[in-house]
Amino acid sequence: MTNDINHDRRRFLGTALGTLVAAELGMIRSVSAQQDSSFGQLRQIDAGDLSVQYVEAGPAGGTPVVLLHGWPYDIHAFEEVAPILAAKGYRVIIPYLRGYGTTRFLSDATMRNGEQAAIAVDAIALMDALKIQKAIVGGFDWGSRTAGIMAALWPERIKGLVAVSGYIAVNLQANLQPLPPKAELGWWYQYYFATERGVLGYSKNTNEFNKLIWQLASPKWKFDDATFARTASSFNNPDHVKIVIHNYRWRLSIAEGEAKYSDLEQKIFAGPSISVPSITISSDFDGAAADGRAYASKFIGKYDHRILNGIGHNVPQEDPQAFAKAIVDVDG
Repeated sequence: MTNDINHDRRRFLGTALGTLVAAELGMIRSVSAQQDSSFGQLRQIDAGDLSVQYVEAGPAGGTPVVLLHGWPYDIHAFEEVAPILAAKGYRVIIPYLRGYGTTRFLSDATMRNGEQAAIAVDAIALMDALKIQKAIVGGFDWGSRTAGIMAALWPERIKGLVAVSGYIAVNLQANLQPLPPKAELGWWYQYYFATERGVLGYSKNTNEFNKLIWQLASPKWKFDDATFARTASSFNNPDHVKIVIHNYRWRLSIAEGEAKYSDLEQKIFAGPSISVPSITISSDFDGAAADGRAYASKFIGKYDHRILNGIGHNVPQEDPQAFAKAIVDVDG
């Protein structure tokens, strides 16, 4: 694990972010007075239903790589990965998902929807806004699910996929079936969020709650308070709680999605295969599923599975070298 700050990489990333492609991306605007100590300048662009906050590193002409975080994490999960890839010539884009950072809905009337299809459409819309026709995508947690859905539904847009925990798209019908009690215990927060007490508890104790999730999901990762604080600032988004609660309630079929995503969800529920070159990564977090056998048949193109022992759920932040290597290898 790499828990200490790599100052050389930080300096490189700050420099790389200063050489972005303003001429090509005329729609992009900098976020005034927003400077991140890890990433340098934060950027904002209108894409689909959102104004998306993101960072970018590496040469403008490099192969695009879109990296997607999950809950309760943010772009800082990739703060060590980005400079590794930028140094190898990749153009790295890391957006805040809906409900994080200064990513905002363009309309007050838009449903604060956390269902899987909506987040995948967000990512495709971001690629469109940045005029990226094809990219390598990678992520963990919600980000892995999103990247996998992108690869399954829009393979012509995806050059390669790196997915932590493998094929994790949700099928609502299958999700109604109970798991063994020990497995259900791991989803305690999902059931907590199903209650109004849970909504109030998460609203009042967001940072404390999310720090606990970090500790439970990555028990061997000894992150410091400063590391958590960099990410925790992104939870101040006014839609954060709504998006998180809707995501988990939707999975339990106790919250409705949006009709405009129904067709996409039906395709996802069918469990489509992924044909693009793919690498899946498992860690201690995946327990008995770490061998990847349960989902290996879903990947029908060039495919590799890797197991990281001693690593928790936040693979890119706990082992950035392994995650970056997977991105490079899937490109090859």
